[in-house]
Amino acid sequence: VVVSKSGGTPEPRIGMDQSRYALEQLGGNWSQQAVAITMSNSKLDNLALEESWLNRFDLPEWVGGRTSITGAVGLLPLALINSDIDSFIQGASKMDSYTRISDIQQNPAALLATAWLSSGDGKGKKDMVILPYKDQLEVFSRYLQQLVMESLGKQLDRQGNVVQQGLSVYGNKGSTDQHAYVQQLRDGIDNFFVTFIEVLEDNKNITILNNCSPGDFLSGFLQGTRSALTENGKQNLTITIKQLSPYTLGALIALFERTVGIYGELIDINAYHQPGVEAGKKAAADVIGLQESIDKVLEDGVARSIDEIKSILGNSSSETIYWIIRHVVNNNQKYYSHGDWGSPASIRVGKTM
Repeated sequence: VVVSKSGGTPEPRIGMDQSRYALEQLGGNWSQQAVAITMSNSKLDNLALEESWLNRFDLPEWVGGRTSITGAVGLLPLALINSDIDSFIQGASKMDSYTRISDIQQNPAALLATAWLSSGDGKGKKDMVILPYKDQLEVFSRYLQQLVMESLGKQLDRQGNVVQQGLSVYGNKGSTDQHAYVQQLRDGIDNFFVTFIEVLEDNKNITILNNCSPGDFLSGFLQGTRSALTENGKQNLTITIKQLSPYTLGALIALFERTVGIYGELIDINAYHQPGVEAGKKAAADVIGLQESIDKVLEDGVARSIDEIKSILGNSSSETIYWIIRHVVNNNQKYYSHGDWGSPASIRVGKTM
């Protein structure tokens, strides 16, 4: 399954090329096994059409990658693991209806957004720590990092004013992984608020041994950590769901998606574009282009210094050239070097003819 909105992003293309090579080395038929999720008429879409891939699924242009989990990007993998995608969508839809209620007290996304606003003074002054007490939600904090930080981390507001907004997110599952940082949360710098995610229903596949219920202990750890933070005046809130299912997971995802949208409105930023990401992609493309240019400079087999390469190429960064040649010398046998990498001026790099 190849997912790329534009069809031209390097990371999924490299992953696709590697997967394709591995499959074909094993005698597989790529076009009969490959599926594309991408925008209509993108590079990837056209490639899949040209090669008659197994299937193509549309990713609408107006849907950002971080909010595409209730589209084909999320639903196809769920279907492939035999999850109930209808229930997942119903849960998200039900939460969506709640987040359209004008009464803030009845609108969970509005309540959560105002909590974020209050805690960070509307400027993201406090980080959000996510502590889900369920193994299946172990990577939920990573998902929220992209959803929240890519959406809210903006230099300009809608009026063009420099505001440098954002809300940093980190965390892991409780209770095992929380030991890595709860000490600081309780006794250290007060620059965060914690979001606990509680699941009332225990894992039914775990056997109770010696009259000891792992679920009871897990609940005790959550309550104990919550109390310890509260006693020290550290802000925290708890989201409770009865059981973890496709339905409640869909609702949980929709809750945070809508919260991000409402919070973006409250601080007057566009939560649905990502100029910083695009700038990073462009910078990466520039580096790849420079590497190709360096390769051409060294085609004649003459060993050159960084300054000599820079002089030939013109407007290039000495540091970037250093990084590029250091990497290629360590990974491509066609390149060789003389000098001490700790003293960049002494380095001379060449390419075997």
